[in-house]
Amino acid sequence: MLRANQVLLILLLSLFNFSLQAEQPTLHPKLEPFRPYLDTYWQGDLTQSGAAEKMIDRSHWQRALNGNAIKTVHSINDGVYGGESIIYWDEAKQSINYYYFTTAGFYTHGSMSFEDNNQRIIAREAVENNANGITLVESVSTLTGDILTVSARYLQNGEWVTGHSASYRRVAPLEVKFK
Repeated sequence: MLRANQVLLILLLSLFNFSLQAEQPTLHPKLEPFRPYLDTYWQGDLTQSGAAEKMIDRSHWQRALNGNAIKTVHSINDGVYGGESIIYWDEAKQSINYYYFTTAGFYTHGSMSFEDNNQRIIAREAVENNANGITLVESVSTLTGDILTVSARYLQNGEWVTGHSASYRRVAPLEVKFK
């Protein structure tokens, strides 16, 4: 039979274990709207109508740099194209900014803001070294339950053109592959 001190010890260890599990990792206060995205995996179909091959995009969002940044990694068709982003709070500019580096050799940098009670992300980014003449991208991402809808437009050769759009579903953990 358990003695009172053994029961107390088991109770205290259980409470300590519960408090460790319940504690969330720290995140810069200005990045808190991203918390619902952290440690999530997403998959979307970017296939254009009439295309012969499917274009499946997989991504992972995670806390980075002791909570001072968010890192996203994505890959289309297991590394045919992909990229990594670092999202951070820029104190000097008083805005959420980011850099996005791609396997195609170009990169972007821009800022984003939240609207609609943190359910919508509006982003505007400058594009550097793009071989197709794209110099700016504007996008809107909307989170509804387990679906993230993204649409973009590009400033390409001086004209705004419709860019990519897709609906991503939250999925079980999966490998985001590169070649």
